Amino acid sequence: QVQLVESGGGLVQAGESLRLSCVASGNTFAINTIGWYRQAPGKQRELVATISRDDKPNYADSVNGRFTISRDNLKNTVYLQMNSLSVADTAVYYCNAKTFRFFPYWGQGTQVTVSF
Repeated sequence: QVQLVESGGGLVQAGESLRLSCVASGNTFAINTIGWYRQAPGKQRELVATISRDDKPNYADSVNGRFTISRDNLKNTVYLQMNSLSVADTAVYYCNAKTFRFFPYWGQGTQVTVSF
């Protein structure tokens, strides 16, 4: 079992920045990729960014160049630095971890709201 706890969400204005954190606990040695998905009201959950155990990032086109994902394996933490936020980035952001056997785990989500 893997537990994921997100933090760092909040309300910001367009153009500002936020940093999300996700701390993993439990069988963290089993985690291969870890990252972030988001779900806006009335929309499907979508990938934002993931990072592999060997630090290879993968970004959605919509955030590439604005968001940066990083992980600290010693702290079992993954970060999402979000810059130049826009209203379109408003969503609940979920931390996701996949094991080497591709089993997914999810956090409870953290709300990010960007106002004009």
